[in-house]
Amino acid sequence: MTTQQSLSEAPQLALRRAFSAFPTGVVALAAIVDGAPAGMAVNSFTSISLEPPLVAVSVARTSTTWPLLADRPALGLSVLGSDQEALCRQLSSRTADRFAEAGWRVGEDGSVLVEGAALWLECGIHAVYDGGDHEIVLLEVRSSEMFPEVAPLVFHQSRFHALGNAG
Repeated sequence: MTTQQSLSEAPQLALRRAFSAFPTGVVALAAIVDGAPAGMAVNSFTSISLEPPLVAVSVARTSTTWPLLADRPALGLSVLGSDQEALCRQLSSRTADRFAEAGWRVGEDGSVLVEGAALWLECGIHAVYDGGDHEIVLLEVRSSEMFPEVAPLVFHQSRFHALGNAG
């Protein structure tokens, strides 16, 4: 069975539903700002290049957090673990203390890395491109640390999921 949606009726809602068919990981993007951690959750994260090592995220132009992070010398990207759904919601909140009771550490040049993540990347901004109602941020990876025992949090059809063990 398939579902067809018309983009002429409530186009943003229809397109949001269509995009939700593609599962994504969830990443915390964070840095130290004025002596405290500042960050946000993004699910538009992708690898771009091995040489040079580049990844990309997409941030809404309406974000009030991105302008705080955009001029930082380093940004931490933490691929959230399957048990960090509550933290992801907290990082997406407009009013809550986003790092309350979260474990984190400061990396090189002020990046913030979340404890319990599946992967840490320390990055610098390489370039920023127009992406309609978003900015596409190309980040150069300076260092990485994997935690293979941690399964990543996955967002699919507007819900969080954990990956099952295929083995």
